[in-house]
Amino acid sequence: MKNLYFILLLLPLLATAADADYTLIIKEHRFQPAELTIPAGQKIKLLIDNQDATAEEFESHPLNREKVIAGNSKATIYIGPLKAGSYPFFGEFNEATAKGVIIVK
Repeated sequence: MKNLYFILLLLPLLATAADADYTLIIKEHRFQPAELTIPAGQKIKLLIDNQDATAEEFESHPLNREKVIAGNSKATIYIGPLKAGSYPFFGEFNEATAKGVIIVK
């Protein structure tokens, strides 16, 4: 009975953790969505799915993140917790088209 009680106490935390997952897709050398909104003050897991055949690098100086994602593969990046604001990112291998921004509210 104690185990059931403990599990019931954890359910709200598990639901919160599930809400903290976000996905960016790289397709045709563009990030989709190009604008991603996340909550302020919360650490998130960002899954980047590169659907192009060539590698791309997710780079953001304001987020202090840099990660090469091989073609047709996925990578996970953890960011935050962040203050409200805009945090631009780009694909270093295709800077002309692979651009985006994370909006924190």
